[in-house]
Amino acid sequence: MKQYSESCDQNRRPIFETIEPILKSCSSVLEIGSGTGQHAVYFAADLPHLNWQTSDRKAYHDSISSWIDDSRLNNVGYPIELDTMESNWPTTRFDAVYSANTAHIMHWTDVVALFEGVGKVLGPNGHFLLYGPFNYNGQYTSESNANFDLWLKKRDPESGIRDFEELNQLAMNNQLTLVSDFEMPVNNRLLYWTGGS
Repeated sequence: MKQYSESCDQNRRPIFETIEPILKSCSSVLEIGSGTGQHAVYFAADLPHLNWQTSDRKAYHDSISSWIDDSRLNNVGYPIELDTMESNWPTTRFDAVYSANTAHIMHWTDVVALFEGVGKVLGPNGHFLLYGPFNYNGQYTSESNANFDLWLKKRDPESGIRDFEELNQLAMNNQLTLVSDFEMPVNNRLLYWTGGS
């Protein structure tokens, strides 16, 4: 069944304006945690030169596929099953990996596995783009983020807003180098690393 997220509509334009210059030279993108499927079709429609490969756990595939069907785009790949903790990562390499609003709903072991997997699927000088709320030096960047974190932890004690410093350490552990930390609307950020092999 096709799902809709209002926040996807609200954040798609500022995200696109940030990632579009980075993805100009790319031909393939793997999206991790495609969710409803909205970002995939929105971005792929404006980036016709590249193939946008969706992925998520099986429960999300129907919605993603519905968005792709309705878009009639030929540069969006139907979702592949991907759980960061499993061994079902793609064997092909991608020029870029994009993931939005995933790190704070994952358990920390999943986040570690995310960075390990990204380091393996990125081609040489690939791009990793991670969007969401992040803490800095263990501090929330806003009261709304602090409240959001409380809500996340009540729902699942192993989830929560992640510290930038810990994420950047995971990136360095997997041969990824921070290029930019973009400020985004509504107390979100977009972290941009390069690397791959």
